[in-house]
Amino acid sequence: MMVNVEPNKVKYALGSAASIEALTFGEPGLRTFRLDARSGAASCSIWMEKEQLLQLGVYLRDMVGSLSQEERNKKSDLREESWSGGDLNVDFKARQMLLSYDQDSNAFYLQAYEHESDEPTEEETPPTDDPPETESVGFWITTAQAGTLGEEALKICAAGRPTCFLCGQPINPDGHACPRANGHTVLEAG
Repeated sequence: MMVNVEPNKVKYALGSAASIEALTFGEPGLRTFRLDARSGAASCSIWMEKEQLLQLGVYLRDMVGSLSQEERNKKSDLREESWSGGDLNVDFKARQMLLSYDQDSNAFYLQAYEHESDEPTEEETPPTDDPPETESVGFWITTAQAGTLGEEALKICAAGRPTCFLCGQPINPDGHACPRANGHTVLEAG
């Protein structure tokens, strides 16, 4: 199902991304995950959980896969130019990500927010009238970039620890006491 979503307000509207890639750092079980995007003189690093990267990869794979071959080959007409402001380096952990497909431009719009909601809770409300400034970015990617990013994200997620065939939890290098086997069976990775 393709949905056109009106982009929400973001702190940095980076326009069309010149490049975007999914990265991971560390050993399986201790990895961190990040999206790096560049647009003009702006660079953006969005840190995320593995599950966020996995869902992003699945969504992009499914959305690009649902397009006809003609639509996949059609050049994307990005709605905005690249970032024209000065040097900008944005680096934050995403709590919420939104992704939409615009059929008219044959492009995807990705938004990432440091907080899940624009509305602060009572505990988060500062004593002043000025709400805290949180990081958020939005940028356009082509259908070709979306397809590549989806494949990269899924490969990175699949390269983690193997999962237990009984409970689905990851098996650590030192083994796994499966709760479905009441801890009586210790499974080893590999």
